[in-house]
This record gives sequence, structure tokens and C-alpha cells, in this order.
Amino acid sequence: MKETVFTRMSGWIPNVIREDGELMLAAGADANHDPRTFTFPISEAHLAVIREDLARHLLLWSAVLPLCDDAGTRGRIDENAAVALLDPILLAAPADVDALFRRIRWDRSRLIAHGADTGLLERGQVCAAMCAATETSNGKRAQEYHADRRRAERGAVLDPLDAAILRYTGQYLHGATVPRRLPDAVDPALLPEVMRVIATAEQACAGMRIGRDPRRGKRATDRRDWDRMKTTVEAAVRRAHPELVDDAVRTVSFLMCSEAADRSRNTPMEDDEEAAGHRADLGGSARKTVLSFTDDKGVEKKWLRDSPRTAAAEFWEFVADRSAADNEVFTIEDEEMGEGIQLHFYADSLARITTLREGDGRSDPEYRVEYSLVDGIGGYRKLVSAFVRGGCAALEQHGPWMSDVAEFERARRRRDAR
Repeated sequence: MKETVFTRMSGWIPNVIREDGELMLAAGADANHDPRTFTFPISEAHLAVIREDLARHLLLWSAVLPLCDDAGTRGRIDENAAVALLDPILLAAPADVDALFRRIRWDRSRLIAHGADTGLLERGQVCAAMCAATETSNGKRAQEYHADRRRAERGAVLDPLDAAILRYTGQYLHGATVPRRLPDAVDPALLPEVMRVIATAEQACAGMRIGRDPRRGKRATDRRDWDRMKTTVEAAVRRAHPELVDDAVRTVSFLMCSEAADRSRNTPMEDDEEAAGHRADLGGSARKTVLSFTDDKGVEKKWLRDSPRTAAAEFWEFVADRSAADNEVFTIEDEEMGEGIQLHFYADSLARITTLREGDGRSDPEYRVEYSLVDGIGGYRKLVSAFVRGGCAALEQHGPWMSDVAEFERARRRRDAR
């Protein structure tokens, strides 16, 4: 037979139950998202303190939680260790309780969530710290405390404006969180100052963009564009607001870059090409009636002149669909003109291939193959657009082109060494 003798407003604060005539403390813990309840015996004297003194009740819970965690998903709580905590925490003088907490493991977050004074906790005065304890829990308060502790360990101390900027972007607790604009999270008195910092960043990156990088999938963006915008924004913000700490400056640049990347991801491929300055419109591609796109797995896709989409946009869509760690070579071929280009994403290089002599059944065709190094996705976009506009001849200005493979490999090694 089990009955509840005493419980508090929060269901997680340990209850007191009577089971088969014996008083027990029922302490809960979340083991891999599977809540468990552990029980161990207490006395009537312990119950009296638990009933009347919220602070002692919470201190006991914070000391018992590590034992619950040790029990894990299937183990039994160390009942002797739990019982040994009862008298020193519930019945001893405050100075003795403070001394005990300097020797044992305890859950600091639990006490902070229930209103503990963090300054007193850090000075080891746990009883005094719990004078304003509340039954209701505020988990965000504990999260903010630990976030501040992590920053302090790195030597970063926030002033009110720094903190307000991090709250505005939603990154006060976790720096890896995707930033957003959350004006309601900021103290209204500080919001105008925050918006001045944001305006500085917006002006610095006005006109800049972060293009997509189809080599890494449909929603991937150009890392170089991101780094360029990040550097520009951070330099401008530091110049205009030198009092800000690095965490605040970084969160503003992260916000600007994330928003620019989202705009790019939601832009049709044709508009992305045009914005990047590499548009290959149909009028400029008059020579090209049919182009064949292939990947390293033998998959082929045709582009026809009357297609509603541009050749470059169609090709990069093909790349975004097919590119993978084991599929990094893509080809565009104009069979009618006997020429094509091959993109080697694994090596940041490109080959242009021109047919010098067609095969006639008695002999194989003869090709001229020339290689060039490519500077990131921007370089690839430029070369693809030039080819679909004017074929291999249009690529001449984008060299140098090397027909000697050994010479090309030496050039590639020199670049990679840099």
C-alpha cells in the first residue's frame, strides 16, 4: 500500500510517501528521457523539516540527484549514501551544511533554477543562497548562469549592451543557435542602442550576397562569400562600436550572414546566377542548341535551346542533385561543336576539351585537352557561363591553360601548398 504524505507544487521536487507503513523520500531523475523514481527511508523528524523548510528540501534534492544519475536507466540508487545525507542536510546547522556541500557532489543547476543567489552559491554559502528559493522552477535562469560561466572561463565578460545584442539574436544561451531577430527579448531601454549596432552591420554589407554552392547540395552556400561578408561586417561594427566584446560582434555578423544565406537558398537558380553576375541567357547562347550534362556515375541530362531555364541554371541544378563525396566530376558537352568542359571539384580544376579530328571507324577521334586551376565556386560559375555562351573559344581569356599534364600538376601542387 502506497500513499503520498507530502508533495510540493513542482512534480519533480521529491515527494514523501508512506509505503507499507514506512516513510520514504521519492526522488525523481530523468534517465535518457525516461523518468525514474528512486525511494529511500526517512524519519518523522526529516519529514517535519521537508514540510516546513523549502530551502532544506531543495538542498537535499540537489545532493540526491547525482546518486540518481549514478543509478542510470536500470541500476539501484545507493540507499546508504542517500540516507547518510539526511541528517547533515536537514538537521544540521547552516555552517555545517555549507561545509558538507564543499565535500559532496550536488546539482548546482537545480538550485539556481529555483531561485538560489548565484553569488552566495559561488562563495559556498548554500544555505544563505536559498533564502529566496521558490517552488516553481525557471530553467532558463540556470541556462543563463552556465552560459555566463562558460564565457567567463574564456575571459569574456558582458556589459548590458553586449548581453542585449546576444538576446536580440537569440544566442545568449547557445552560440551555435541559428540567429534570429528577437526585439521583444531585449530590455526596451537598450533596444535603440542594439538597433544602432544592427544598422551599422546592415550598412556594411549592403549589396553583398552569399551565393549558393551546388557542389555541396541544393541548399549549400558559398563559404568564401560567407567569410567575406563576416569579415566586412565585423570590421565595420568594431570600428563604430569598439566597446563591444567579441561575442557580441560575432553574433551580429552571424545574423547578417545567416539572413543572406537564407535569401540565397530561397532564390530560384536563374536569379542566383544573375545575381552572381554569371547569367548565361538564351540570346547569348545562340550557338548552343543542345548541351549534355553528365556526372562521374554515368548519369546524363540534356539541355535544349527552347528550355524555359538557362543552360547554366540547368547545369548547376544537375550538380546540386547529383554531387557527392564520390561524385565530383561533371561534364558539359556540345556534341554539335565537338567541344566540352570537365569540372573536377575534388581538385578545384577544369579541363576544356576540343575535338581536332572525328573518328572514322578505322581510327579513334583526336582531342586537345587543356587544364586550368579554378578559384572556388565563383570561378566555376564564371567558366561554365563563358562556355555556354561561346564554347571553348570563350574560355581563352580565363586561363592560363596548360596542355602538359605534368606542368598542370606542378601548378596545382604549388597552389595547394600556399
